[in-house]
Amino acid sequence: MRNEQEILESSDLNFKLKDTFFRYLSKWPWFVISVAVALSLAFIYLRYSVPKYSASAIILVKDDKKGGMVSELAALSEMDMMSGIKSTVDNEIEVIKSRTITEFAIKDLELNIHYTKEGTVKTLDLYKSSPVKVILANRDAIRQPGQYKIEFKGGDKFTLHDGEDNKIGVYKFGESIKSRTGDFTVINQSSGKEKFTVSVYIEPIAQTTQNFQNRLTVELINEKTSVVKLTIVDAVKERAEDFLNAVISNYNRDAIADKNMVFKNTANFIDDRLELITSELGDVEKSGENYKKNNGVTDIISEAGIFLQNATEFEKEYIETETQLRIVASLKDYVKTSKKTDLIPDNVLASTTENGSTTPMLITEYNDLMLKRNRLIESAGPENKVMMQTDAQLAALKENVISNLDRLKNSLEIKKKDLIAQQRKLGGKISSVPTQEREYKSIVRQQNLKEALYIYLLQKREETAISLASTAPNAKIIDSALALNIPVSPKTKVIYLAALFLGLFIPFGVIYIIDLLDSKIHSQRDLEKLSVPFLGDVPRFETETNELVNIHSRSSTAESLRIIRTNLEFMLSGVAKDTAKTIFVTSTIPKEGKTFISVNLASTIALSGKKVLLVGLDIRNPKLDEYIALPSKGITNFLSSGDTDILPYIINVEGFDNLFILPPGIVPPNPAELLMSPKVEKMFNDLKAEYDYIVVDTAPVSLVTDTIIIANFADCFVYVVRANHLDKRMLALPESLYKEGKLPNMSTILNDTHQNKGYGYGYGYGYGYGYGYGYGYGYGYGQDVKKPKTWREKLFGKK
Repeated sequence: MRNEQEILESSDLNFKLKDTFFRYLSKWPWFVISVAVALSLAFIYLRYSVPKYSASAIILVKDDKKGGMVSELAALSEMDMMSGIKSTVDNEIEVIKSRTITEFAIKDLELNIHYTKEGTVKTLDLYKSSPVKVILANRDAIRQPGQYKIEFKGGDKFTLHDGEDNKIGVYKFGESIKSRTGDFTVINQSSGKEKFTVSVYIEPIAQTTQNFQNRLTVELINEKTSVVKLTIVDAVKERAEDFLNAVISNYNRDAIADKNMVFKNTANFIDDRLELITSELGDVEKSGENYKKNNGVTDIISEAGIFLQNATEFEKEYIETETQLRIVASLKDYVKTSKKTDLIPDNVLASTTENGSTTPMLITEYNDLMLKRNRLIESAGPENKVMMQTDAQLAALKENVISNLDRLKNSLEIKKKDLIAQQRKLGGKISSVPTQEREYKSIVRQQNLKEALYIYLLQKREETAISLASTAPNAKIIDSALALNIPVSPKTKVIYLAALFLGLFIPFGVIYIIDLLDSKIHSQRDLEKLSVPFLGDVPRFETETNELVNIHSRSSTAESLRIIRTNLEFMLSGVAKDTAKTIFVTSTIPKEGKTFISVNLASTIALSGKKVLLVGLDIRNPKLDEYIALPSKGITNFLSSGDTDILPYIINVEGFDNLFILPPGIVPPNPAELLMSPKVEKMFNDLKAEYDYIVVDTAPVSLVTDTIIIANFADCFVYVVRANHLDKRMLALPESLYKEGKLPNMSTILNDTHQNKGYGYGYGYGYGYGYGYGYGYGYGYGQDVKKPKTWREKLFGKK
């Protein structure tokens, strides 16, 4: 039993899936129309939208400053010990993205002036192809944007319109034009023969800079390298490429300017020292010359040659030490008195490295950090956290430089004292040297000291000049800017695919919502929850006239009624064969087709050779006269009169030998009281004696009690439910009537079904009894000829 239940549930699920599938399939015209409209809208959108292209360039950011304190701090930063300090490449990326670099590129390319032309379909951008050029008198003075239209029809003049197409005036090319945007001049770049109309949009430099800066993307390709990729998206490929190349060029120009600033500052320091040393050297040389003249000395023969030879090395070393002391003292005074933003000469102490001093490297570190600070302050500000950290590092480095200079000076002083002590020892040995020789040697020593310092400074000045002339750019271009030919937006395939899905989803969603909100009964599946037996369904009667089913009828409606007739035999199997069978037909509400079912069910039974009487007991709202021409007298006349014989009120239906009808008569003022009359029971007893079947058309059960009053005279009740008409919530009424037994031997019929509305909606698919006859109706009979449906009926259905 369990396996059978599972099989039934699986079969029911498959049927529901098929039912749903064919439900949507039956609405295929709507899907086709929706997809066609969506694809058309996508085509129009793509036709009129402006494509955007992505351009990119790849550069290698050079890092010439390695080692020293900054490198150590960077290493600590990588270990998350100093996370607030950015790496060199990160800082350079911020410089590349800065407003200053972008603004330089905008000014170089004049991107704050846009030239466009109205095309057949869309507006064309005339970047580098405009027939005119606008030259601004002062581009930095523009504070508000302005739009103008230049119309040229020949000659040397043009007509200028504003953004609202109002005429401003007629001007000559090259003439200065005053406007609220600013003063400008228009230059004709065309051949001068072709007519044209060009729209010009002028905006402030800051606005254009902000626009391009927001679209510029600068990122590391790999965190382990210093290779940087620049990307921008623009409507014009050439403009995007030019902008990226201009950004790289201005970045290199800015970096070179920073490096040259250090070299220029060093050169100025050396020039100042050379001027002072030159003066001092001249004084010493003049002093030596005067000494010889005053003392008549031309050639002094050394009396202590051996001692002097031994003291030569001490004297040479003393001169070098004294030179270093003077340079250290001068540099220390310069560092102490320099401004906060001044750079320190970085190559004047190169010779001191042999003494193990790290001062030159610290000076280089200080200058590099000062340059980064100057660039960072343009985009950040003095209150920025990174700026404050940088200032703190600069202060610390400056103190380290001063401390190292002090230590270097102390070490040189100690060395100098040692040399003096050695010289004193030798001095005792050469005490016999004439005073003139000693004094002259002192002058020569001063002269040698000045000459050594002078030559050293000349050498450093040449080195600085060479460095200044050969400054290398900071970024090496690996791949110059290149824009892809395929636009990044709009994406044609994505748009069409989205339109296709949207075109399919909209009708699907609409149908789903309609079905979700639809509470009407549509098929037998909606009646499956009822306990009431199901006789069958009756397809919609497609003919225009209310004709009855006859012997020649082979329509789907006629065949379905024949199935119901067969199924009714099983429902009436409990009635004695020699007794007339009474079949009451009712419904929940009016217009469910109970009268249609009553008339055609009676005619179908009569076609089987049985003598059938159709009784109109819906005396409040009789509808039998819509199918059969009836006299005005009927049941109500009989019940309200003193007549005892009902047979005179019965008439034969034309075209049927065995079909008779008892008309409802006139509408009475008291229908319920008439139906409660004892004459009703006598009437049914008399009619049963005359006929084989009595089909009774009764009133709807939800509105009046008429049907309940006479329900005990029925052998079975046929409860008509109209598809697409009755609300599912009203099925509670037939269910309660069936369970309470108020309508004896009750069964249901689903009327007015649509056999072309998808899988499972046709009649006779094995419902109830007689299933073998119902499936595949029409074989060998030939269906009634139907008029083909128009495309309008196929789309919207027949009203």
